[in-house]
Order: sequence, then C-alpha cells, then structure tokens
Amino acid sequence: MGQNKEMQLGGGAFLVAPIGTFPQFTPEELSDDAKAIGQAARDFVEGEVLPKDSVIDKLDLELSRKLLRQAGETGLLSLEIPEEYDGMDLDKITGLLVLEEMGRQASFSVTYGAHTGIGTLPIVYFGTKEQKAAYLPKLSSGEWVAAYALTEAGAGSDAMNSKTNATLDGEHWVLNGSKMWITNAGIADVFVVFAKVDGRKFSAFIVEKTDPGFSLGAEEMKLGIKGSSTRALTFENCRIPKDRLLGRAGFGHRIAFGILAIGRFKLGAGCNGIAKEVMKYTLKYASERSQFGKTINSMGLIRQKLSDIAMRIFVAESVNYRTVGYINDIMHNISWTEEDAAARKMEVMDEYQMEASIMKVWDSEALGLIADDAVQVFGGYGFSSEYPPEKIYRDNRINRIFEGTNEINRMIIAGQVFKKWGNETLVFSKGTSDLPKEGSGEMAWASFAVETAKRQFQYSTATALETHGQKLIENQEASTRVADMAMEIYAMESAVARASKMKADSHRWADFACSMANVFVNETIGKIRNNAFLLLAEALDGENLKRAAKELASFDGIVPISSSKLRDSAAAALIEKGAYPIEQF
Repeated sequence: MGQNKEMQLGGGAFLVAPIGTFPQFTPEELSDDAKAIGQAARDFVEGEVLPKDSVIDKLDLELSRKLLRQAGETGLLSLEIPEEYDGMDLDKITGLLVLEEMGRQASFSVTYGAHTGIGTLPIVYFGTKEQKAAYLPKLSSGEWVAAYALTEAGAGSDAMNSKTNATLDGEHWVLNGSKMWITNAGIADVFVVFAKVDGRKFSAFIVEKTDPGFSLGAEEMKLGIKGSSTRALTFENCRIPKDRLLGRAGFGHRIAFGILAIGRFKLGAGCNGIAKEVMKYTLKYASERSQFGKTINSMGLIRQKLSDIAMRIFVAESVNYRTVGYINDIMHNISWTEEDAAARKMEVMDEYQMEASIMKVWDSEALGLIADDAVQVFGGYGFSSEYPPEKIYRDNRINRIFEGTNEINRMIIAGQVFKKWGNETLVFSKGTSDLPKEGSGEMAWASFAVETAKRQFQYSTATALETHGQKLIENQEASTRVADMAMEIYAMESAVARASKMKADSHRWADFACSMANVFVNETIGKIRNNAFLLLAEALDGENLKRAAKELASFDGIVPISSSKLRDSAAAALIEKGAYPIEQF
C-alpha cells in the first residue's frame, strides 16, 4: 500500500487524486469472451425483441414470459447466478454489455432488468443454500419470473417507513399490507417482499404467487414503458413457510439498499443502450429531411444536436465502464465458494455507492436530454406517435424515478462525500500555493480543466463542511450542489481519461473521442464554477463570503475553446457512419 489515505483506490478517490492516478477500464479493453456474450445478446434483441416492439408495448404478458424463457435458453438470465445453481457467474463488465443491448427496447429492458437484477439478486446474495437451490435454477432458465416489492403508497423513497407487517405463527409467517408500482407483478412467480416483523424489524421474505392471502391489483396505466407489467400487491393474512425469511429478521435494510445499489449501475447501462438506438434513427431522419433546399443535417444547430447526442453517449459509456470496472475488479475475484462471499461482495457496493449513484443519475438525465433533442430534430413529426422519438420521450422518463429518485441519489452522493471527509478518507485542499498547471499534448487543456474543477470543488465543499459539519446534509439544495459537482467531475475525468488512452493507442476513433471529451469539458466547467460559488453562498455571508469567493476565484484559470468546430467535425463523422461510431463488436 504505502499511499496516503486520499490516494488509495476507493469510492470518491477521484475527487482528490490527480487525473490518471488510477487505472480506468474502458470498453476498448473488452475481452473476446465478453464480446461474444454481447453479440449473443445483440442477436437475441435484434432477432426476437425489436421485431416485436409494437406488440410488446401493447402489454402482451404471455409474449414477455416467452421472451424471458428464450433469453433463459440463450443463457442471458443466468449471467450473475453461481454455477452451482445453473448459472454462468460471469463478470459485471460482461453483464454491462448485455444490459446495454437489452436497453434497446425500453419495456422489455425493464422486464429483463427487474427479473435478472433486483428480482433475482436478493436470493443470490442473501438466500440460504436451500432457497438458492429451490429458486435460482428456475429463474436462470426463465421457467419462473422474479419481482421485487419494496415500494408502498406511504413509503416510496422512505422505504424504512414500510407498513407491511409480518408475524410468526407457528411454522408460518403471516403478512399483511400492500405494495405498489411492482414491476413484473403480472408475470412474476416469485416476489422478494419487504415487511416489518412485529411492526419493528424491517425484513425480507420470499413470496410465491400461489401463496394463500396474496393477490394482485390491476395493471397500472403508465406514461411510458407500457409493455412492462406494473401492479399493486395485497397481503391479507398471507401465509408463507417459516423458511421463506430471506437473510435474518431485521436485516431487510441491508438487502434492500445493497441490491438497489447494484440496480443503479444496471439502469445506467440500459439507458445508454437505448440512447444508441435514438442516435441511429435521428441521424437517419436528419439525412432524409430537407428544408430550404438542403438536408437538415447540414444545418449548424441540427449538427450541434447530433454531436451532443453522441457526446452524451460517449461520456455515459466512459462513466459506465469505469464504474463497473472498479466494482468488478474486486467483486468478481471473490468466489461464491468462499466464506462470507455475499457479505464481502456487498462491501464492494458499499465502497462504490457514490459512483453507482453517479452512473444512475448521469445516464438517466443524459438520456432525457437525448430524447428531447431527438424530438426537436424531428420537429412536428417528433411529437407524433407515428415516429420513434415520441415513444422514447415517454419511456425514458421513469429512469429518473426508478432505483431511488435522482434526488435521493444526489443525497447519497453528497452523504458519501460528507462521510468520507468526516473520517478523513478524503482530504480536501483549500490551499492556493499549488494551483494546477496546463501541460502539453492532445488532451492537456481538458485535463487541466478537470484538475481545476477538482480544486474548486474541494475548496467550496471543505469551506461549507468546516462551517456546518455533517449538518450540511440537512440543507438539501447545498448538498445537491456538492453532488452535482462530484458527478460532473467524475464524468469529465472519465471521458478525458478514456479519450487520452484512445489517442495513445492510435484508436481509429481517437480524434472523435477527443472532440467529444473536449466539448463536454468545455460545456461543463462553468457548471462546476457556478455551483462552487453558490455553495459558498449557502455556507457563508458578509465579509466571510466575499473573502471565500475571492479565494475560490484564484482557482479559475480556464480559457474556453470553440465547441462549434469540434461539434461540426464530430457531426461529419456521425453522418458518414450513420450511427454512434465507436463499436466494440
């Protein structure tokens, strides 16, 4: 080891370590085995899912079950299930590739993700050997479908305020209460349900659809993802065997929040998969639609939108593979045959809660902007249900609510920053004697901007925490400014580091990558600066604020570059390719 605390690789270390200090996994490093699984997922989606797009979105539940069974036959439901229970136990990076491919049809992506992720993984990580043997082979094959039941009418983001109750009656647990917004409810055979034992101990249980006292509500009429089943659950003296307790009584919070952390980076991957589909049809339309005697893809503001869609895809991709790379490096080296394997794997998710939340928030909001740009490029046609942007505009909106709202995830990011500052895992510098200096090379300017942004973040956050301590979390607006700065720094650094690596490796699309990274940094550094100043205003006033603002200004030596030139060259490459150009297989 021998490193200072702030230089050790761990959650949040990117905020204090110089850019490039730690290895960053990029999609250009995918193994041949991972690419083969990714290709299998692509073949499945293009052969079985996309041709049935309109039928799926009419909520054909039997079709959804059939597609899951077909996915199971292909091995796509068993990626994270241990081999002992008919699984493949593949690494998280391979899983990321599959999730991105599945993301290309929004409704089925939700069905698939709920089954393989939050529905199945609680049993993988916390089930007994007997529970795993009973359920995992069926879930792996697609014979059975899984769902996750946490949300209640009065306990959405406040999950611990659950009113569903469980009492032990001899050899059975008796559940009473209800759940709402449960994905896969209409097709699921098994549910992971959270309830309080004797109204006190928050716990998890395995409930089967045939259990007495269990019933389903009607399908919800939703804004988007209309092809995924969403229903309420009701438990009226629902009796389940005593051995269906998952984990131990009072352990439900560990299961719920640990699995949701995994679900967050999975959701981010799916968002980027559909974003690439949006890129394709938007490029196609822009090359066919003529106005004022020329195709609209020759017009500056349309080219801006096309390049911005690609930029967000590139940044999201960089963030995703970096995050999952960190998690995978540790988690996949812990064998399921080892003692306390599940607990140790969950500790990895604990360490990278910040990055998982960043991935979820950044990707879901990027897709929202991408969907909006697509509608705008299509103009009036984008508002018509006969053209594809209208559907993704509706479908994408749920991603900012799923797996913890983006507001909750911002508070998680800020909370992790404050906690790590408090225990000195992260040490922030406020000094101005060692200001960053711009180096030389293709990405020198962008690297300099990222380093400057880190110092602005450190100064403003340290000042606010020194003034208010951990109580700063009570000011949610101030905390959100901290979270947004951390998120954008992570995104900028991920893009710059990846583009630099591609340039060093003479990658075919290195120039395109560098353009995308530079544009993103150019458009983002102002957000960091503004949030840093506004955070100071939340923490200080009067002369103290004026003095701090002056000191913060000393970190600002960034001269902007021309985004339009970089965007135009990127748009030309996109138009020629007709799709997002950086393909891995």
